[in-house]
Amino acid sequence: MVEPLGAGDYLSGRLLVASPRLADPSFTRTVVYVLDHGAVGALGLVLNRPTGVAVEEILAPWHELAAKSPPPVIFSGGPVGPGAVVGLVSGVSVDKPVGWHQMIGDVGTADLSVSPSEQPCAFGGARLFSGYAGWSADQLEEEMRQGAWFCVEAAQTDLLTENPDGLWHDVLRRQGGELGILAAYPPHPSAN
Repeated sequence: MVEPLGAGDYLSGRLLVASPRLADPSFTRTVVYVLDHGAVGALGLVLNRPTGVAVEEILAPWHELAAKSPPPVIFSGGPVGPGAVVGLVSGVSVDKPVGWHQMIGDVGTADLSVSPSEQPCAFGGARLFSGYAGWSADQLEEEMRQGAWFCVEAAQTDLLTENPDGLWHDVLRRQGGELGILAAYPPHPSAN
């Protein structure tokens, strides 16, 4: 199933999938991409919480690119720093000199203060996140020991999925075994 973290094991570039037992409403049935994880803590983006706020209402220059990675709305990236906006972009070659950080394949973070038309290369799509998920030193490791999270490999398609509402189910199902069975776990077991 899920192996415990050893000393020096870091999760950058992986997914955290909320266990059905995780009751915190900020993270119930979420899938978090871990942007950075180290001795001082971790930070990531919740990938499956679209809001009803259109990108054009917040950062109009990025609306056209967001429409290429539907839905073109702001996503809630997590409960920390809701005023901060993080952008994921696709379609960038790693050899291009741009102010972005590669994550998986041609997906990376972008400097949203520079409009798409002023970027040194063209992006294929974008997704914008308000806020992020953050953990202090050893906090994430403790939550994992308590069974709150499953850590799995990320796929490029997870980051800009067109079906964010189904991402929790889809990621668990592709794991197979015990985790795959959890994909069918009902949102409210008492209603089953």
